[in-house]
Amino acid sequence: MNKSIMIVGVGGQGTLLASRILGAALLDCGYDVKVSEVHGMSQRGGSVVTYVRYGKNVASPIIEKGEADIVLAFEQLEAARWIEYLKPDGKLIVNTQQIDPMPVVMGVAEYPEGIIASLRAASADVEEIDALPMAVEAGTAKAVNVVLIGAMAKNMQSVSKEKWIEALKASVPSKFLELNLKAFEMGYNI
Repeated sequence: MNKSIMIVGVGGQGTLLASRILGAALLDCGYDVKVSEVHGMSQRGGSVVTYVRYGKNVASPIIEKGEADIVLAFEQLEAARWIEYLKPDGKLIVNTQQIDPMPVVMGVAEYPEGIIASLRAASADVEEIDALPMAVEAGTAKAVNVVLIGAMAKNMQSVSKEKWIEALKASVPSKFLELNLKAFEMGYNI
């Protein structure tokens, strides 16, 4: 049976690297993997979405509403924007970080309050993670994506921890590997 994962965030958060790490780990486990990246105004802080489908035989990377086994959200508002894609028994892993979208930056809108509580009220299985302090402790705020991949990895019994480590080694430049391994461990051990 095929599985579906959506990685959602804002441009500059490292969602694409996260999808490469995920894809590499799944391929190394022998799965057929299809990945599709959807960029909004990603260079301007807009929404970025990656669809990852894997299994024995995957025809398309596209995930329809109500089909995602996991939604990995790098930011709260993005979690709210994409929650309808989560299966009723799916898992939402959401970073508690808030990144103001352009209307909020321009002062014409306010960042919504109580997003995670609303997601929980919608009966979603929500795991909230404050990934930013862990990434900073690992060595850079830019490692938020790898902290979140670590948190997701512990929820995916179909991929061993060793396969995740190998995928990190294959996806991250060697000069940043040590801090990314530390960030992964922090997320994995939450």
